[in-house]
Amino acid sequence: MVDQKNIKWLYGLSISFILLNALCIYFEFYYFNLVPAALLIVLLALFSLDKLFLLVVFLTPLAINLQHIEGGLGLSLPTEPIIFGIMVLFIIKQLHNNTIDKRVMKHPITILIFINLIWIFITSLTSHLPIVSFKFLIARLWFIVVFYFIGNQVFKSFSNIKRFFWLYIIAFTLVIFYTLYNHYLRGFAETPANYVMSPFYNDHTIYGAILAMYFPILIFFLRNKEYSGSIKFAAFLFILIFFTALIFSYTRAAWLSLAVAIGAYILLLMKVKFQTIFITSLAAGILFFMFQTEIVMKLSKNRQDASEDFDKHIQSISNISTDASNLERLNRWGAAFRMFNERPFWGWGPGTYSFVYAPYQLANNKTIISTNMGDKGNAHSEYIGPLCESGVLGVLTFIAIIICTLFTGFRLFYTVTDYEVKNIVLVTLLGFITYIVHGALNNFLDTDKASVPFWGFIAILVAIDVYHKNKVAE
Repeated sequence: MVDQKNIKWLYGLSISFILLNALCIYFEFYYFNLVPAALLIVLLALFSLDKLFLLVVFLTPLAINLQHIEGGLGLSLPTEPIIFGIMVLFIIKQLHNNTIDKRVMKHPITILIFINLIWIFITSLTSHLPIVSFKFLIARLWFIVVFYFIGNQVFKSFSNIKRFFWLYIIAFTLVIFYTLYNHYLRGFAETPANYVMSPFYNDHTIYGAILAMYFPILIFFLRNKEYSGSIKFAAFLFILIFFTALIFSYTRAAWLSLAVAIGAYILLLMKVKFQTIFITSLAAGILFFMFQTEIVMKLSKNRQDASEDFDKHIQSISNISTDASNLERLNRWGAAFRMFNERPFWGWGPGTYSFVYAPYQLANNKTIISTNMGDKGNAHSEYIGPLCESGVLGVLTFIAIIICTLFTGFRLFYTVTDYEVKNIVLVTLLGFITYIVHGALNNFLDTDKASVPFWGFIAILVAIDVYHKNKVAE
């Protein structure tokens, strides 16, 4: 009797939905079709948050970017509203019953993330444009809460780490096919490479950054001796697809980041201590600033512009004389440093660069792609941007997160004994390195496309450090 009553309710609700939806379609109100998907998301959020987390990972490469929404921030649909909802639900749950592992909360990376967020909050209060800055803070929060804190809970299951990788890779491959097809229609020329991945990715730079980020992951799946031949064959096919996409992305920073990752891999194999690498890198940075005039003069002799010829395209990386893209970066960086000089401690406010920098451009530094409208990107650096927006403490706290993540990755690689866990650490660390190198030339952490893997990779290293470093993988 109970079953029959439930069936009647099911039929009744189904017929009611069909009739109501038909009425909505008749009046050209099509959004009611989204109700089943919305209900599924709500049910997953309440009863299976890990599955919703992984669903968002899959949807991220396929999300559509809506730019120039009022108030200074874009929106990625459908992912960012879902991510925001997950964040709100998670915070409510934590207020009722704290489920975050104390070991995660006490981890040095977590502490540094909290310090960085607190400083972003403080500089939002002192911001030149507080509304823009608080929107930036909320966006940063939803990425960190979901993909770092919830990510750590999801990655308690070691198999979810591999699912995290594969779901983004598979969805991103669909975008690659779309991009290569559009590129094919335009003869694989260099200029269309800037936009053929739209509307899924804003331009070829972030597209190339993600290609580089997941390259080490695919090599892991190909070379892992514990995996079946079918998985290795699939990984081989994905590598061919990603390599083809990387070539036709014409993204010089992606190639540079992969070269640095290969260098890091060699250092890891040689078991060079992280402290040695850090001190050497710091010394190299000091020498660069000491001899920057001579270096700039040397680079000025390179007049090779971006080209469809691969060799010439790589040579154009150091062209700061005629290459418009490189010159525009220098223009944006120069404006950022002049902004920093005016507000070195508090900065202008998180997320405000594109609204403020125009008067700080010098006429002789402007290029053919310069703008005063704040509609063509921001500071083009994950480090210079926070420097002018949140002052010296803003960039130092962010760099501290990166250094601590690198240190954790190196330590885990040298100490973990399990074959699979050790190799997951290796490729996660190398993928992370590609992004932090790319971040010197571009900044994408205000988008879900980059923030999902960036904070997710950090969460993977922390989860391994807390849960998996002393045991055999599942």
